[in-house]
Amino acid sequence: MIEIEASPQHALVLHPVLGRESAAFSKLKLDEAVGLAQALGVEVKGGLPVTVRDIKVGSYFGSGKIEEISALIAEHDINLVVVNAAIAPIQQRNLEKTWNAKVIDRTGLILEIFALRAATKEGRLQVELARLGYEKSRLVRTWTHLERQRGGQGFVAGPGETQIESDRRMLADKIGKLTRDLEQVRRRRALQRTKRRRAPERVVALVGYTNAGKSSLFNRLTTGGVLVKDMLFATLDTTHRILPLPSGQQAVMSDTVGFISDLPTDLVDAFRATLEEVKEADLLIHVRDMSDPLSEQHKQDVLQILDTLGAGPNHEQALIEVWNKIDLLADNICAEMIESAGKKPDVFPISCTKNIGLGELRQGIEDELSRSDQIVDVTITPKDMHIRAWLHQHGNVLSEKIQEQGNCEMQVRLTSADQGKLQTHHPQVFV
Repeated sequence: MIEIEASPQHALVLHPVLGRESAAFSKLKLDEAVGLAQALGVEVKGGLPVTVRDIKVGSYFGSGKIEEISALIAEHDINLVVVNAAIAPIQQRNLEKTWNAKVIDRTGLILEIFALRAATKEGRLQVELARLGYEKSRLVRTWTHLERQRGGQGFVAGPGETQIESDRRMLADKIGKLTRDLEQVRRRRALQRTKRRRAPERVVALVGYTNAGKSSLFNRLTTGGVLVKDMLFATLDTTHRILPLPSGQQAVMSDTVGFISDLPTDLVDAFRATLEEVKEADLLIHVRDMSDPLSEQHKQDVLQILDTLGAGPNHEQALIEVWNKIDLLADNICAEMIESAGKKPDVFPISCTKNIGLGELRQGIEDELSRSDQIVDVTITPKDMHIRAWLHQHGNVLSEKIQEQGNCEMQVRLTSADQGKLQTHHPQVFV
């Protein structure tokens, strides 16, 4: 891992430009990579798009580009180079030798940020597992000392195992232990989800690209308390809060880790225990930053990751879109966007900072959650008044009238599950 010292490291961020990538797109991807580096707490001295016509097996970049970058490193006293792409271990090692600076790729950078942000024991376990999986692939042909052999014991013993074999074995042991620990986390979370399914409140999960404004929306709609900062991956650990709905009912809202393009597979696998909560939600709210020029691409990235998890529209899971940060758009574009959203029942334009559209969003969430609800008419006799209390707790009472003989006539909106429970345990109220 990168050691973040008291004096910030000086970083140069490189974005390899492959194929026919436009200059505007390259700049946006470079800006994102710079933001990732800044989220790690390093001082970014500069960012540079680097055209790569042919990836070199041993060094990724061509010799001319390497010399050009070497001059920049020497001029600006760079000791950390971030390559915004996945590079092979041997390429990383050769570049480090040539530039005399630490080199990390996009996967390593995201892992470092996650390691820095993980606040809970569970989060740290998941990050450590992903990091060890990443390091295991880096042992091959990376560090020369790993090829040294340990001496054998006795007269007939062989030369012993090489250092790389020893390190591989130690990593495998650590990965095995972490995997077992995370399996316990997965079982505990499954138990928690089972308890939540038994509870009357339904679950709403926020998903979206990192820095789209999920935590800001979470704090606006619930009791909040989540860190809000204009920084990639400012929050990492999942948080749950009560979400009050317009009818007086409640739901449980969860704020999940932000997604990002080219999210390392090891991270998706390691965080599956946390991300599986997304799959179990009754409703997904996809928060999008509409001021981001790459908003449409980020939407596809999020949907792809959801699909990998077995969640989202392709898996018959309800999803609504929240178009956030509309206050940052030009007036005419904002007006067009609001008009366009008005034609789509599952899209809500909002601004968390300006408190625009949040009332409509709350109502939209409740409408979506209650889409499959049942409206039932019941009559409760005086001796069954405990059922009336249950209906007030679990349903949305639309009308209620006490008759002269003491019977209570009610019209209540219930979830299909609660309607089934009422039908099973108290069929007399439907008479």
